[in-house]
Amino acid sequence: MKKKYIPHILTFAIGLQLMSGCSRDFLEVQPKGSNLEANYYRNQTEAFNGLIACYDVVGWQGGGYVTKVGAMNAGSDDHIAGGGGANDVTAFQVFSNYTITPDQGPQDELWKKGFSGIFRANVLLEKLPGVPMDAATKARYTAEAKYLRAFFYFDLVRMFKNVPLFTKPVSTSEMYDVLQASPEEVYKQIEKDLQDAIAEVNLPDQVPAKDEGGRATKGAVHGLLGKVYLYEKNYAAAAAELAEVNGTVPGATNTKYGYKLLANFGDLWKSDNASKFNSESIFEVAFNANSGGSWDCISCTEGNLLNIMIGPRNYKPLKAGAPDYVSGWSFLVVTKDLFDAIHYDPRYKYTVANLDSLQANGIASYESGYNNTGYFLQKFIGFNYNKSLGGGNSELNYPQDMYEMRLADTYLMEAEALVKAGQGGGAGTRAYQLLNAVRARVGLTAVEATDDNIFNERRLELAGEGHRWFDLVRTGRAPSVLGKRGFIAGKNEILPIPLLELENTKMQQSKEWGGTK
Repeated sequence: MKKKYIPHILTFAIGLQLMSGCSRDFLEVQPKGSNLEANYYRNQTEAFNGLIACYDVVGWQGGGYVTKVGAMNAGSDDHIAGGGGANDVTAFQVFSNYTITPDQGPQDELWKKGFSGIFRANVLLEKLPGVPMDAATKARYTAEAKYLRAFFYFDLVRMFKNVPLFTKPVSTSEMYDVLQASPEEVYKQIEKDLQDAIAEVNLPDQVPAKDEGGRATKGAVHGLLGKVYLYEKNYAAAAAELAEVNGTVPGATNTKYGYKLLANFGDLWKSDNASKFNSESIFEVAFNANSGGSWDCISCTEGNLLNIMIGPRNYKPLKAGAPDYVSGWSFLVVTKDLFDAIHYDPRYKYTVANLDSLQANGIASYESGYNNTGYFLQKFIGFNYNKSLGGGNSELNYPQDMYEMRLADTYLMEAEALVKAGQGGGAGTRAYQLLNAVRARVGLTAVEATDDNIFNERRLELAGEGHRWFDLVRTGRAPSVLGKRGFIAGKNEILPIPLLELENTKMQQSKEWGGTK
């Protein structure tokens, strides 16, 4: 981590900068600004603000418009970078065509996000024992901080493989001597943090959506642990954890955690307050239209930047009944491959906006951007009805939330784990019930729960939500699917360690990227 870069990261770690990222109702605290660690954590209120600072990083929208979902979509076969030209948000372009280099790509922001969250969690975990406050509340904060540390490390280890392992705050001088841990050590720590959080009796099974929507629950922790086990190919353990989330009867309400598939798939993509933190949401990143985000600090806004980035350029409705889209920047356009795969699926109209069809039929017009296919990601296009209500620049203040994990995802992960554990997927099996509960929700007939059927269902159900690239890589399908985009087997399964992180440190570049680690 380059010496001029370290202090920036440490600022996130030990200064409670509450102005960046996204917010939830429970994140709305004052004052905004910085408070030094030495003068903080004196009482329960300040401990809560420290917890807020950890959650704030989950919705990181960093410099250059790079977000985790945006980057992962750019690298998948379901999207092309798009935008206004070959150099528009370069991080997306080079991921989309697999010309990433250690000094150019989305890795800088994704690395920064992960370690900013980890450093904040470590500071909170170190300070909490000495804070005079209610013991049960302190125990809950501890469990949440461990969950968040595991969340950030899981992203880092699956994106970069070779990362440093911090479980306590470190000084600037110590950081220059830091070495990377093995992936196995990182996964072991992730498991421990999640198991500790599950064991904490003060971490609730459910939280009130209005006041605490977005905070971790026992269900979210079980869900993440099940996902971690799936990545580690510990299929029996993954199935057990995910079954806790999914409940006894697939399709029915899990009364312990309150989870249930929404009856209408389209309701998942509404950005009204009634749709936030719904029964299908397990861990959700919230945005709002009231933060007044402006161009002087794009990363400070609490609006969802993807809403404006994904919309069609120079969009104009021409007839009554035309969609109420806002003109956007035409990023992450949908590929013809995804269009063909989902065109006759009931989820199509909620997933793909076919601007070419609207234009050909005189319903609306738009301007072709870079990599234009005519197809846009309907799930996250901004709409005029939810423009900014709180000042600032409206294009930076759209309120649509993003799901880090939702119930259909955990249904399909459990079904996959069961099949890979050898428990079968024919009629009457639990894998069959899980897969077909997802299909039945949109009116599709039942199919056998084979590995291919589950994999294909994940593509159609979760399109555009940032899962596809990870699914291709972890199942070994990436080289055959992404080879035509420039993906190189044995290299592009991970991102390079950012070049700045290697200067003046003992860290080494991964072997996949020409290093020795």
